[in-house]
Amino acid sequence: MGKEFLSPATLLPPAGYSHIAKVSKGTLIYLAGQVSSDASGKLVGEGNFEAQVEQVFGNLKIGVEAAGGTMADIIKLNIYLVAEVDQTEVPKLRAIRDRYVNTAKPPASTLVVVSRLARPGWLVEIEAVAAIDD
Repeated sequence: MGKEFLSPATLLPPAGYSHIAKVSKGTLIYLAGQVSSDASGKLVGEGNFEAQVEQVFGNLKIGVEAAGGTMADIIKLNIYLVAEVDQTEVPKLRAIRDRYVNTAKPPASTLVVVSRLARPGWLVEIEAVAAIDD
């Protein structure tokens, strides 16, 4: 697999992510935004940010594995956090994320605060891109 993670010294040093994920061969997998609902559609962890983040990463794991990859194959994360989540909660997200992703070569990541998600009660949504060997 041709995956390379870069963080040029001329950019702000990243904290737990890479600035660039480069793929030169393999198959790309795009995972739709995952939320804190289980397979039946039930909201998991209502009002509990940590429980929701855990469910979201669990859903991402199910998705990437269904496509033939692993969590270590994730090269990009886009994280959408509702504004009602206090910024002091963000380290909890990072701690959970670090149990799932390759922290030695972390994915390129973006975190965006939004006013709301598609369903009331959802506090976080995460979409991902993975690159796997052919």
